[in-house]
Amino acid sequence: MREFFGFGGYSRPAEGYLSWQHLVFVTSLMAIMTALAVILGRRNRNKPADVKNRVLVIAAILIDAAELFKIVLLCFRSHNPMDWIYNLPLFLCSIQLITIPLAAFSKGRIKEAALDFVFVFGLLGAVLGTYGAGNNYSAYPVLGFDNAVSGFTHSISGFCALYIGISGMASMKRGNLPITFAIIVGVSALAYIADRLIPYNYMFLIRGDGTPYDIIYGIVKGSPVLYPLTVVLLFILYICLFYLIYYLAKRRKNGAGE
Repeated sequence: MREFFGFGGYSRPAEGYLSWQHLVFVTSLMAIMTALAVILGRRNRNKPADVKNRVLVIAAILIDAAELFKIVLLCFRSHNPMDWIYNLPLFLCSIQLITIPLAAFSKGRIKEAALDFVFVFGLLGAVLGTYGAGNNYSAYPVLGFDNAVSGFTHSISGFCALYIGISGMASMKRGNLPITFAIIVGVSALAYIADRLIPYNYMFLIRGDGTPYDIIYGIVKGSPVLYPLTVVLLFILYICLFYLIYYLAKRRKNGAGE
């Protein structure tokens, strides 16, 4: 148990990013995530809204409980109670720590916008945080606490996105699009401020750290201005493309139905 939780440091070397151990582990998580989302989403698709919402309530409790446990354990493990400043919800994936509970427990326009945000970004965050997490899998053993809890929370984000889509909970109203933009730009701004003050690398706005963001970092040659701007612009472009594909698919489906 001490080895799994990393007390005193891991004695096992990291298997490495994109090693077969990494790929088998995250593929297993993605398979479980997808299967649960499909089964529960299809089962609840025609159920009342409160029945659909119960799944999100459980997911919200699980993801925030896991993250809180991680923060407490990491502070205890490092003997530094201030380590929480390195675990603020200022990564693309960790925004879901706020939006999934909002989607589960709020009402009205806030709930709609939160559901749409999770639907748009949940699966992307799950893939980037598992297959693309070169920063974690290069540093820690695959079957260790750091990667296990990260895989668990990212899988919940992906599960919620798929479940929302399959169960028909996403509204994808154009009126909610500005809120989605505001969330991603606002969190990016807060992350950049935190990166400069702490300093740290929230939202990977300073450097790629072994993730696919390194591609962007290399293209702009590490420019401290162009790199973070490009990352944020790509988030906005992704939102626009997601909405475009959604509406094209919806129009095609409606046309086929006629």
